[in-house]
Amino acid sequence: MCGIVGLVGSSEAGPRLLEGLRRLEYRGYDSAGIATVSGKNMDVCRAEGKLVNLESALSDNPLTGNIGIGHTRWATHGAPTRINAHPHCTDRVSVVHNGIIENFKDIRKELEDYGHNFCTDTDSEVIPHLIDKFLNEGLDPVNATKATLGKLEGAFALGIIFAEDDGLLIGARRGSPLAVGHKDGESFLASDAIAMVPFTRRISYLEEGDLAVLRPGVIEVFDSDDMSVLRVEKETIHEDDSAGMGGYSHFMEKEIHEQPRVIGDTLNTYYNPSSKKIILPGNYRDLSLINQMSIVACGTSFYAGMTARYWLEALCGIPTTVDIASEFRYRAPLLSEQGTTIFISQSGETADTLAALRYAKDAGQYIISMVNVPESTMARESDSVLPTHAGSEIGVASTKAFTTQLTALACFALVLARLQSRISSSEEKRIAGAISGLPAIVSSALENTEPYRKLGKVLSGCRTVLYLGRGSSYPIALEGALKLKEISYIHAEGFAAGEMKHGPIALIEKGTPVIVVAPPGKLFEKTASNVQEANARGAKIILISDNKGISVMGDVVDTAIELPHVENFIAPILYTIPIQLLAYYTALFKGTDIDQPRNLAKSVTVE
Repeated sequence: MCGIVGLVGSSEAGPRLLEGLRRLEYRGYDSAGIATVSGKNMDVCRAEGKLVNLESALSDNPLTGNIGIGHTRWATHGAPTRINAHPHCTDRVSVVHNGIIENFKDIRKELEDYGHNFCTDTDSEVIPHLIDKFLNEGLDPVNATKATLGKLEGAFALGIIFAEDDGLLIGARRGSPLAVGHKDGESFLASDAIAMVPFTRRISYLEEGDLAVLRPGVIEVFDSDDMSVLRVEKETIHEDDSAGMGGYSHFMEKEIHEQPRVIGDTLNTYYNPSSKKIILPGNYRDLSLINQMSIVACGTSFYAGMTARYWLEALCGIPTTVDIASEFRYRAPLLSEQGTTIFISQSGETADTLAALRYAKDAGQYIISMVNVPESTMARESDSVLPTHAGSEIGVASTKAFTTQLTALACFALVLARLQSRISSSEEKRIAGAISGLPAIVSSALENTEPYRKLGKVLSGCRTVLYLGRGSSYPIALEGALKLKEISYIHAEGFAAGEMKHGPIALIEKGTPVIVVAPPGKLFEKTASNVQEANARGAKIILISDNKGISVMGDVVDTAIELPHVENFIAPILYTIPIQLLAYYTALFKGTDIDQPRNLAKSVTVE
């Protein structure tokens, strides 16, 4: 969740640490801090709140030195205060940490018995004190760190510097991502390669249990068996597009409007314009043998998986379960022998999803991951990868990552239907044509945002908003509610439309907004009946449909958002656009922090 960055080189570290942290602030913005070493002096600066507060503090008292570490925090243990901000230090050691140390209370008590004094409420503070203890016992910094790692239980990515050695930076990972890079006599580490893009594109990703010893221009890596190893160096393909919003007011707004392009970029991987067929990139085992499938994900990615279940069962006839990653391994799922499980994650580093993946792998499952970062841990640990090409997504609330996931999942379902002989060539051609037309149809839906602005102003004054959908529109209703909650802080719930009468209808009061995701199709009439029930209780009905749907349901609709008519199969992708725009403009009128909503972080790397 937290973001860490470190460097050792030949020029001032402070400004570059700040640049790296700017690119990592999506990981957490409860507090931030940096530490540097110059000579034998360790200097630290921390600030509560967002990175701008740290920048302000440093402008008055800049830190010197060519080596340093930085941190942007998402609070787990201890309130988001300046005193709990990283780096955590002793006189000789400074540490930044992403993860959770599960046995920190036992370690803390042991260290207190040795005379160590603690000043924070965090789990992380035990790490520099433990290293310091081993230094006092005569170990050098590298071996003191190794001894410390042997005592820690839980997940971590660490950056460590030492007052007595201004040419040494140590990184270590267990359960949390960490990458290293070098260029021109300098070495770098960071939670995400995007933080190193301004300095180097020569990146290596540490594996589970690795420890990296960084000196200027030199990196040595030791694996979990303490053997010196080489990790493959890659030229990172991360887009350097995080610096500006391109004329938009927020990154979220920019990323919503990038969807026609990134859906097209994703389709370039799957759609063959010559044959007009969908293909799958990479290598796969015989998919025609799949007779059951599991999908596992968190948050927005989970709703993408829910949508895919409708496609896989209706089009392919494959029984499909969808699980929240944090619950998957704890319910002891009944996985079919040699079964297939798909894991979905934008970052490929989500802790709950990675833990679920390893559980399924140990159970003998064939693992397919869908990720936006090809170098991610999830991609590296999977048998096959379904890539998306959303590019960097800076806004914490996911938008373009979701629609590219849906696009790739739609392609996967269509190919699977063909391989399983469940679809005629004419039907396949029709659906493939609809999928290939997504960039244009999504672009048309984004042309006029004024209706969303007007509705957003109205919704910004509401206490509760309900979303309804049926079939493959149900997950889109859930995603709509999630988006609104995330960035506007308005209580919102999504429901299967037919389930309203079984309890949730009690939430409706006169004037309660009910947003209905209802593309025409075989379930439209049933949805219309459920809308009538809500209308009879005084709900304010906001209908998202095409011209035909609006004309049928118009007598009970207060506000209609008209979308182009599309093939029903791809409707969930198109109908995602309005729920994103409604959330954005509602938050805009409420005046919330759209790109960095409270209590959230982009990449959840703790369980």
